[in-house]
Amino acid sequence: MPTASPRLLLLTPPLTQLNTPYPATAYIKGFLRGRGFDVRQADLSIDLVLKLFSKEGLTRVFDEIEAGSFDLSDNAQRMLRLRRRYEATIGPAIRFLQNRDLTLAPRICHGRFLPEASRFDNVADLETAFGTMGLTDQARHLATLYLEDLADLVKETVGPQFGLSRYAESLAMSATHFDPLHAALQAAPNLVDRMLLELLDELLLEAQPDIVGFTVPFPGNLYAALRLAQRLKQVRPEAVTVMGGGYPNTELRGLKEPRFFDYIDYLTLDDGEGPWLRLFEYLQNKENKNGRPAELVEASLPLYLPSFNGAAEMLRQAQQDEPANSAIVESLADGRHLLQRTFLRNEAGEVEYINHPHPDVPHPEVGTPDYSDLQLGNYLSVIEVLNPMHRLWSDGRWNKLTIAHGCYWKRCSFCDVTLDYIGRYETAPATLLVDRIEQIVAQTGQTGFHFVDEAAPPLALRDLAIELLRRRVSISWWGNIRFEKTFTPDLCRLLAASGCIAISGGLEVASDRLLALMEKGVTIAQVARVTQGFTQAGVLVHAYLMYGFPTQTAQETIDALEVVRQLFETGIVQSGYWHRFSMTAHSPVGKNPAKYQVAAVGPEPGNFAWNDLWHDDPQGADHGQFGPGLAKSLYNYMHGVALREPLSFWFDFKTPRATLPRQLIQQALQEPEKSDLAQPNRRLFWLGNAPELQFKTAGGNSPKDKKITRAIITCYEQAEDFEVKTTELIGPWLHQLLLSLSADYETKVLLKDAATSFPSGAGSWEGFLQSAAWQLLREKGLLLI
Repeated sequence: MPTASPRLLLLTPPLTQLNTPYPATAYIKGFLRGRGFDVRQADLSIDLVLKLFSKEGLTRVFDEIEAGSFDLSDNAQRMLRLRRRYEATIGPAIRFLQNRDLTLAPRICHGRFLPEASRFDNVADLETAFGTMGLTDQARHLATLYLEDLADLVKETVGPQFGLSRYAESLAMSATHFDPLHAALQAAPNLVDRMLLELLDELLLEAQPDIVGFTVPFPGNLYAALRLAQRLKQVRPEAVTVMGGGYPNTELRGLKEPRFFDYIDYLTLDDGEGPWLRLFEYLQNKENKNGRPAELVEASLPLYLPSFNGAAEMLRQAQQDEPANSAIVESLADGRHLLQRTFLRNEAGEVEYINHPHPDVPHPEVGTPDYSDLQLGNYLSVIEVLNPMHRLWSDGRWNKLTIAHGCYWKRCSFCDVTLDYIGRYETAPATLLVDRIEQIVAQTGQTGFHFVDEAAPPLALRDLAIELLRRRVSISWWGNIRFEKTFTPDLCRLLAASGCIAISGGLEVASDRLLALMEKGVTIAQVARVTQGFTQAGVLVHAYLMYGFPTQTAQETIDALEVVRQLFETGIVQSGYWHRFSMTAHSPVGKNPAKYQVAAVGPEPGNFAWNDLWHDDPQGADHGQFGPGLAKSLYNYMHGVALREPLSFWFDFKTPRATLPRQLIQQALQEPEKSDLAQPNRRLFWLGNAPELQFKTAGGNSPKDKKITRAIITCYEQAEDFEVKTTELIGPWLHQLLLSLSADYETKVLLKDAATSFPSGAGSWEGFLQSAAWQLLREKGLLLI
């Protein structure tokens, strides 16, 4: 590695989302660029898809199929016969999905423009799913099916490990041993591999990197990352390879496989900012030391890591106490004391994990994600399934941003709460977050944001919403939350006013017993009230649902389905998805299965990945048999279909009857909310504009009639104006209150502050809070947050 600042190349290997970049490289690039490093990034995921799904790419696919000896299914043979049509339509279809030629929508929907194979066999009733106005959406869904047909053909023939959202995922799933991956990497690259390596060669020729970093967020990115690193070692052996990301963070924490380091020189865990900075110092130290004796390292320590103040003293003391501290001397002498959360293969050929106790980079200092050299116009807006929340994942370009690091709750027993990405909770000021938002919008030209928090904190979201409104920054955003009581109807309205269009949250097992067992910290009734608040504010609500949690019985599974049915029937949840419970090694259940009355039964630990655990649940139901029925019922409920069918309708085996009241959710929604009088410490926030005040006097037509003057406050809103009528005494006070709230969002006026300034002689404060004038303002946008 040269002594000058190294050239860094950050790569996202195939395959991730097609509609937007996975944010890991943008996060690290923004951080490193802010510290003066020369950084480039590339998304080989979208690059490979565009290379493969082009006229030239399909020609190569069809040529290789025709020249090979593949045992083709009837579906593949049909597609081969339609070869010319696929080659003619792939370019226009990709441009349409890139939003570059939306005029193609009518032909796709009505003109039999795209060739159709097996993915079209069960195409939904598009008129019902999208309505009469959704022509572009219908076409996007059909074009997505067309791409999935082609992906199926590739997977059946020239690229057995290919998938539109994952690549060779099966090789990395529960891969306790490295042998299958190693064997696949020693085999000759298939056509899809070769296309990927061609993209890498072009990139290396242009970037000439000294260090190449691979993010591996999912199992379906690992094979491609190692295949790319293998090529890198062949054509640019002097370059250093580094890997990090969600998959290593959860699966490779016990790595002992030396062969992994034939491809990757250093593997870092958890947040990459600190480990990467210290790895650079370590590499620079190795380069500069250049074989110098250990005693000379002392003078260089402050140069490489000024923050490691005690290193020189540690070295002196360790040298005086040989051989007890020989390991410390060796570590300090070769610079390994610089490393943080890093795996490497030492000179003896053994895997070492080095994690000296350096401080982490605080969340406010990680910088702004940098998307500058990603080709944002190349991404595809696809609609894979007719689920409104899943559409947000796959359709449209979303800037990714984190409100807070980790989870403020971090108690859920099914979650990896023992790992850093969950367990270390840090926030950033709302002013800094909006600064980052404005920078990203200026850079990308996109105002859509996906906040990727494990569970966005309600108070941090409140402050962010206020800052967005104060600075008049217009964005659309969505993210994941806990359905906790802090999300009052007023807070939901505030978030919606700041641009919130959708939220997702975990209802999980929809059973109060099991919610308590998993320490979710919510109840069914609470979830119902929170989801109603968001729905009434115009925010789409998606519920994460879980079945198969330890000790969950058949009765509880059916009762959970009844809760879900009622949530959809009342209209307070619009989207959902059932997940089968999975026991992971880093969750409370995985750490202590006996506490949850289950037993871990495998897999046997190996020298590679270790996360997903098999378990027996002797107290629970046969969870696997419920999966198809739960999925089918939910799909129908989302479309308002069969909400009154008996729950047994969805299963082909005998099930118990639900024991819950059929009005359970309705009863929860009827629970009275806290009165305004009982919330004196809430802050007043006015969503409206500055109002006008006028007075109107009536009566006095005869000497006996008394003239009455009324105050009329006119509020001007986007869609309609409205008037608030009150007394001559209260009117000026109320008008001034609304003026101050609309003029300066930084001024905090608590309800109790308003009470102290309420005009004397105007009646009781309690009476005013129950008046028609106050209730109308509360309805129209006067919030207590």
